[in-house]
Amino acid sequence: MASQDVLSQTTRLASSSALLQVLFRVVTFGLNAFTLRYLSRELIGVVNVRLTLLYSTVVFLAREAFRRACWSGSTKQNWTKTINLLWLTVPLGVFWSILLGLIWLHLLEVPDPSVVPHYQAGVVAFGLSAIIELLGEPFWVLAQAHLFVRLKVIAESLSVVSKCILTVTLVVLYPQWGLYIFSLAQLLYVSVLVLCYVIYFVMFLGSPEATKKSFPVARMRALLPNLVEDETFVNWKEARLTWSFFKQSFLKQILTEGERYVMTFLNVLNFGDQGVYDIVNNLGSLVARFIFLPIEESFYVFFAKVLERGKNIKDQKQGDVAMAANVLELLLKLVLLIGLTITVFGYAYSQLALDIYGGSMLSSGTGPDLLRCYSLYVLFLAINGVTECFTFALMCKEEVDRYNFVMLALSFTFLCISYFLTHWHGSVGFILANCFNMGIRIAHSIHYMYDFFRESPYRPLTGLLPSPFLVLVYILSGVITGFSEVFFCCDKGWMARLIHISMGALCFTATIVTMFCTETKLIHFVRSQ
Repeated sequence: MASQDVLSQTTRLASSSALLQVLFRVVTFGLNAFTLRYLSRELIGVVNVRLTLLYSTVVFLAREAFRRACWSGSTKQNWTKTINLLWLTVPLGVFWSILLGLIWLHLLEVPDPSVVPHYQAGVVAFGLSAIIELLGEPFWVLAQAHLFVRLKVIAESLSVVSKCILTVTLVVLYPQWGLYIFSLAQLLYVSVLVLCYVIYFVMFLGSPEATKKSFPVARMRALLPNLVEDETFVNWKEARLTWSFFKQSFLKQILTEGERYVMTFLNVLNFGDQGVYDIVNNLGSLVARFIFLPIEESFYVFFAKVLERGKNIKDQKQGDVAMAANVLELLLKLVLLIGLTITVFGYAYSQLALDIYGGSMLSSGTGPDLLRCYSLYVLFLAINGVTECFTFALMCKEEVDRYNFVMLALSFTFLCISYFLTHWHGSVGFILANCFNMGIRIAHSIHYMYDFFRESPYRPLTGLLPSPFLVLVYILSGVITGFSEVFFCCDKGWMARLIHISMGALCFTATIVTMFCTETKLIHFVRSQ
């Protein structure tokens, strides 16, 4: 596939994924706002922090390394061996699910049954849901590697809608069921997701469309583990790379979900405070989830296909290097401007957003400070997503192994800082520790990118330098909206709130107009792709 075609399909995949994440998050926030009126904060805290952490940890540790190792730009990839390797995620998932399930049941604090009923059933259900989802991993990787945009949109849309419909129905009719509600909804979600992928490939394989595309797999049996005569069961190069990525993914999971591990294992917040933190955290991560994550996932595939892993810039195809450098520069500029916009406007509108969303329960106390800090953290998330997706797409096994040591030290430092900052400044300390963590990771990735492009005429890191005039507009917008919040928000009535919103709308419009005038190259890229 030509590099330009890969870029075109990758941007379509990123756009579709972003729209999906919008749908998921909007539905989730609506669901949280709805359930807050029927269920306790403690129950929401257990589901959204404790049980979701169990599920995400099992899934991440079982499949993340396999995904990164099996995405390859090689046209000679042996998909039989790759699929064999991917099926190893299932026994690995069973192992992690049993091990972590026992820890969740017997070593961690058990919630009060009168406040959070059926905790044990919830642990079993969320662990089982992780294993069910891993059954679809070979299908997912094959679809992602061949940029099946429509399949991902349909599968994830159906699964999340099914989950939400069941949750709302059970919350209204049987609120006393407690964790049974969320357990059944989670099992339905993963079952629908896997079934969609399986049904699609049953219909697709052997069809004229598959033949036309020269699809590397001809029948469903080929998607099951298969022995190849006189050959090894798996590609050992991919297997070794998987092991390297596994060591890294273990550390990355600690860094990504570090605050939840600290909450879960060290009990620095009660279940009610965990519920409030998680709601604010989800609200703050809205844009990070529905824009930055799809960009990272999709353009990791792009860079992995266009550039060859482990080779220096002189040994790469120079036309592909030029395209990759240009795309990287524009991606950095895009996520930087999105992050700056959220940081500037998020500070002045955090309290208003929480008051509208959850009332005084969220807008009083530490809620507004949490969301303000998260607005800054989004800027770090934006830059880190793109820099790491490029870095990980190019690292060879030895470089990945070296980076694992950096991640090990960073993981330990992050957990220590999280613990002490939380005791010093409450739940806000988690956000500050995450900012520190992301800053170190960004610095490492920038150093790698600088070394890679040093002997070439390309300087993609200039994407991190916005126009000076645009920076001035951001500063003025931040000052104006900050004063507007002091004078008009949030206990002076709805008319004052509308004035505050209008001031923000004017400043936002001025920022966007300035962006269109000063960042013409980026605007052309977004429009064309």
